[in-house]
Amino acid sequence: MFRVSTIPIPIPSAVADLIGRQIPQHIRDAAEAAEVHAYNVTICRGPRYAVAREYELGNLARKNKILAAYDPAAVRGAW
Repeated sequence: MFRVSTIPIPIPSAVADLIGRQIPQHIRDAAEAAEVHAYNVTICRGPRYAVAREYELGNLARKNKILAAYDPAAVRGAW
C-alpha cells in the first residue's frame, strides 16, 4: 500500500511561470480580479455597506462567468 506524503513540494518559479504562460492573459486577469472582489465582499459587512457589497458581488459574478467558461473548477467564492 502506498503512503501519500502530506508535505507540500515547492514548485520552482520557472516551472510556475511556464504553467502560468499556458493560461490566457484575460483568464489570469479575471482570476486576480475575482480574488480582489471576493475579499472586498468580506469587508462589506453590516447594513451600512449593503450597496457596496452588492456592487462587489456583481463584479465577482462577472469575473466568475469568465473563469467558468475557461474552467468550471476555477470559480471563486465570496465565503
